[in-house]
Amino acid sequence: MLRGDLTDVASLRAGADASDGVIHLGFIHDFANFAHSVAVDRAAIETFGAVLAGSNRPLLVASGVLGLATGRAATERDPAPVSHDSIAAPRLASARIALSFVERGVRTVMLRFAPTVHGAGDHGFVPHIIGIAHQRSVSAYIGDGSNRWPAVHRLDAARVVRLAVESAPAGAAVHAVGEEGVPTRAIAETIGRRLNLPVRSIQPGEATEHFGWMAGFFGMDAPTSNALTREVLGWEPTHPGLLADLEAHYFQQYAGAAPTIL
Repeated sequence: MLRGDLTDVASLRAGADASDGVIHLGFIHDFANFAHSVAVDRAAIETFGAVLAGSNRPLLVASGVLGLATGRAATERDPAPVSHDSIAAPRLASARIALSFVERGVRTVMLRFAPTVHGAGDHGFVPHIIGIAHQRSVSAYIGDGSNRWPAVHRLDAARVVRLAVESAPAGAAVHAVGEEGVPTRAIAETIGRRLNLPVRSIQPGEATEHFGWMAGFFGMDAPTSNALTREVLGWEPTHPGLLADLEAHYFQQYAGAAPTIL
């Protein structure tokens, strides 16, 4: 076993050099210092790519689907946009760097994950939204709540990663997306019902005050197709969807707890 750290470039280099390929899923989720997190991620990608250059070994890099398309469902053929207006733009820029190593003999594959990879043990966006609802005694959505979040069960996502490292072609993007888009209002309504809280709309201008850094993510509309991923990899999601999984795994810690009154 080789212990390392995303900031320890020497350990990353040694691990990549001794491997049959690299699956890079790590990211420092410190949104108070997001620029630093992105810089660390970029350095790790550049290190892995340099080590694997000329070997045709796989380099799978985690990315996301937020910001890929506007007004329609994003597909695997959509390139990472160059615009810097999106909250997701810095990580999409890192994706373009990873793909540049294809020309240097690396089988780079972009693993585009839904914004919520749900299931037992989830400590990402959805638990954070639940915590905000409990703290503020209201389960909120932004605007009319019709904006959609793609989602994927963690076990379905794991199978996508395995299939991609085995057979995805160089330069491909695969979508770890089980559901094309779950309306955020439906997410908020499920949270409200399970926490016995009122559910209401937050206007976009009030979203940052209510949700903090989460507002920029929870307010995005990002329907995403997985059709090409299913076709190329022979993958089919089989595990519960987000709303069903919310019922199973997300509220045990709040059982019997009174919401915070602000």
